[in-house]
Amino acid sequence: MQVLIPTSLRSYTGTSRVAAIGVTLGDVLADLDRQFPGIRFRMVDEQDRLRPNMRVFVNGKAICDLAMPLQPSDDVSVVQALSGG
Repeated sequence: MQVLIPTSLRSYTGTSRVAAIGVTLGDVLADLDRQFPGIRFRMVDEQDRLRPNMRVFVNGKAICDLAMPLQPSDDVSVVQALSGG
């Protein structure tokens, strides 16, 4: 499946879209980490939850459960929320 990578993580991938495989969202993020070491830690915390500033959309629907099953045809978008004051 194709994964859209936010600008803040493109230093890992070098591009805005990458291919990844997995049965669940967690598997896809693990595959990304195999391809681009360190990227998963920027998205997932030590409790195996998405970090508060990260959003993942599958086919346009917000997903926060890493156990969410995915299909090879799904379109995954990783978005980093902006914060500040």
